[in-house]
Amino acid sequence: MSSTPVPVAGPPFGRVPLRTVQVLGGSGGAGSSAHVRSLAGGLAARGVRVTVCAPVEAEGEYDFTGAGAQFTPAAVSALRAACAGADVVHAHGVQAGMRAALALSGFRVPLVVTWHGGGPDATGPLARLGRVLERRVARAAAVVLGTSSDQVDLARLRGARDARLAPVTVPLAGVSSSGADPGKVRAELGAVDRPLLIAVGSLVPHRGYGVLLDAAREWRTLDPAPLLVIAGEGALRASLARRIEAEALPVRLLGRRTDVLDLLAAADVAVLPSRWEARSLLAQEALRAGVALVATKVGGVPELVGDAAVLVPYGDPAALSDAVTGLITDPGRRDALARAGRVQAATWPSEDDTVAQVLSVYDELMERRR
Repeated sequence: MSSTPVPVAGPPFGRVPLRTVQVLGGSGGAGSSAHVRSLAGGLAARGVRVTVCAPVEAEGEYDFTGAGAQFTPAAVSALRAACAGADVVHAHGVQAGMRAALALSGFRVPLVVTWHGGGPDATGPLARLGRVLERRVARAAAVVLGTSSDQVDLARLRGARDARLAPVTVPLAGVSSSGADPGKVRAELGAVDRPLLIAVGSLVPHRGYGVLLDAAREWRTLDPAPLLVIAGEGALRASLARRIEAEALPVRLLGRRTDVLDLLAAADVAVLPSRWEARSLLAQEALRAGVALVATKVGGVPELVGDAAVLVPYGDPAALSDAVTGLITDPGRRDALARAGRVQAATWPSEDDTVAQVLSVYDELMERRR
């Protein structure tokens, strides 16, 4: 499957060029930002005029203008001005959806919202506020696109008039490492003669890192004890670091990294301990890279990985520990999962498929307005 959309001569749909605004919120994760970059490039190649409204740091990292889009900062006034001249506004994430809905007040411009994250089972005041936002965004959107089936069900539960499955895959251009020698990477991490485990994601509660450290406590008894590295940054860094030191856990916090694919290429097992995930970026990268994956059986993960990963219940450190131990002591099983992962990844939609589906939604909304 081609990773580069084929340009289409002339305006799309035989009309004047379609104008769309892609909106990212301040908390837009790597998965949604990479998706918007890919989508912007595919739409622009097909003659669509694309404006990306996002934090300035996101433009610096993902280069939306390099994909053929116009970039505007995420300030309220700039977003409203961009929306005023749009045919379709497409927000990515609930927070971005709420900002876009407010910016569209008074305009007859349809709103599409892709839900990239969130989950139905959170608790507490912030979770209640999140559910309120989800209901408002679901009802404000002409179409809600869920990246997994459970998100589609959740959007309908929150009152969406039209909710559809729209899987998002890792851009094909970003699935190979830079070519760094895996042995050198392992040496730099201190894992020459021991298994190397990797987890990737922001250091926030729903990632399940507390449970992962519980499992790491069990790995101390193995000989040699595996080294777990966690690539990511966030509010829990200090508390996780204190626990790692106090319990002498075989864990390193690497902070935010730009060489995750090189780390994956050097790893024996990838671990995804999250409380909830839709189409996990780490799961996609691991399966494409042929790295055995242990993940929690939550959200859209089972739908995404099929039989190409070992799935365990969330919040069960013993099950997580046993699953990882089973893999690091069984190279044949790891190899089988690596092969199965690449087969499973081949079933995912391509970037072209994703762009085509989104364009068909835009086209349908334009037809409704005629």
